[in-house]
Amino acid sequence: MKSITINASQRESVGKKSTKALRNAGQVPCVIYGGDTVVHFAAPELAFKNLVYTPDVHTVKIALDNGTELNAILQDIQFHPVTDRILHIDFVQIFDDKPITMEIPFRTTGVSRGVRNGGVLRFNLRRIKVKGLASDLPDYIEGDITNLKIGNKLYVTDVADDKFTILHPDNTVVCQVRTSRTAVVEDDDDEDDETTEGVTETTEQAAPASE
Repeated sequence: MKSITINASQRESVGKKSTKALRNAGQVPCVIYGGDTVVHFAAPELAFKNLVYTPDVHTVKIALDNGTELNAILQDIQFHPVTDRILHIDFVQIFDDKPITMEIPFRTTGVSRGVRNGGVLRFNLRRIKVKGLASDLPDYIEGDITNLKIGNKLYVTDVADDKFTILHPDNTVVCQVRTSRTAVVEDDDDEDDETTEGVTETTEQAAPASE
């Protein structure tokens, strides 16, 4: 998984006055949980642009001004209700030997048979919640939909991987091909066609000739 580095300054004072002063200066107050101690820091709002305003997920390397570097993931973010400016961000520290829980974006590969016949691909999940070591988690999870006909579904079990655990029930649907007004009946394989033709011929032979 890709990582983003954010240069930050550790905060000594965490009161309301100092927090307000940070925001007025264009800084975002942040906190990192999960380590031996809780770490408070601040960084310019623009430093979080590639972390917050993107559909992708990343791990974060927090480079503090005292020389300390902490690896973390974004846990929670608060926005101003009117201006949408970032007010506060919570991070969770991660370690090489401890699994983490994240929601990984889902992407499809291929074009389904059902969509080619006029069906519509519907997504039930855009992100899949998984648990694993940060080094084993992918940037996104792929699912091949080439063989999905109208009415078929892709389940989380179809995109499972040994490197991580999917935290959804096995019957959870990721996406499915739904019918539409423009959908056409899809022919089955050649064997089914031959069977149908054979039945037609037998029926015609068995029917009495009309005079």
